Amino acid sequence: MLQAFLTAMIPIGELRLSIPVAIVSAGVPWYQALAVSILGNMVPVLILVPGLERISKVAASVSKPAGRLLEWRAKRLRVTHHARFQRYGALALLLFVAVPLPFTGAWTGSLLAWAFHVPNRAAILLIGAGVCIAGSVVTALTVAGIKISILLAGP
Repeated sequence: MLQAFLTAMIPIGELRLSIPVAIVSAGVPWYQALAVSILGNMVPVLILVPGLERISKVAASVSKPAGRLLEWRAKRLRVTHHARFQRYGALALLLFVAVPLPFTGAWTGSLLAWAFHVPNRAAILLIGAGVCIAGSVVTALTVAGIKISILLAGP
């Protein structure tokens, strides 16, 4: 369980890694893997969303490359997702995080919220809802994959 919680906090894997690892490798029931992974995935959000403005200022003043990298990433997100935010407003953040694909999780969602100046409370709620949806999708796919592999293996 601790492994799933910590894995969900890592920016690359997030839920897409923690749920299958917990269910398949550790034998954790799907509902526990989902709950623990959602909680673990939200920990960085609770730090990043309110802290990214301060982090960006410190990074820009202390380390020029880190500050430039963060600003470059925010600019790329604005360019890439401008049309979605124009069309859907802050709801675009939920839709972005809810799709369990690479680079669409809670970490990037937190950067997206900062880049588009989504208020902290709304950002946390929208990202949280997106994490729940993405977690449900990953859990369903993992459980379905296990059942299909059992059927294919035969008696």
